[in-house]
Amino acid sequence: MNETTTGATKAKTTKPAASLFGQPNYGMPKFEMPNFKMPNMEMPEAFREMTEKGVEQTRDAYAKAKVASEEAADLLENTYETAARRATDYHRKLIEIARINTRTAFDYVNELLGAKSPSEFIELSTAHMRKQFDLASAQNKELCALAQEIATETVGPVKTSVAKAFNKNT
Repeated sequence: MNETTTGATKAKTTKPAASLFGQPNYGMPKFEMPNFKMPNMEMPEAFREMTEKGVEQTRDAYAKAKVASEEAADLLENTYETAARRATDYHRKLIEIARINTRTAFDYVNELLGAKSPSEFIELSTAHMRKQFDLASAQNKELCALAQEIATETVGPVKTSVAKAFNKNT
């Protein structure tokens, strides 16, 4: 009885070891992560200089890229503003041309209604066709010139900036 009594007494007096998450320990050893600390050693001076030079170059490249992106954003903003303004001019010109052509068509119909003979009708039609052909040619030339002007004005600053950027890099 001594052995049994002693074992029971020991079990009552021995406190179980604290375990993670409130689970019983069951007498298993506790393993910890190994400590992989780097030894404290001095970096060579050449390595430090090389690192500092790399950081400086990175900062310079970042500053240049930031300035270039801001310039590009400003350029695009100005280009879009110019394109929008000039597109409005082009559309106004189209509306003006449509108004002129509509008035001309109504005047033509009014003249035709006043024709008293088939020969006068043919004469009015022929004159109107000649007039419309000349008017359409003039309007097309005007629209073409305006479109070229808009393209030059819109693309000019972009072309200049790209040329300037390529000249900086070379």
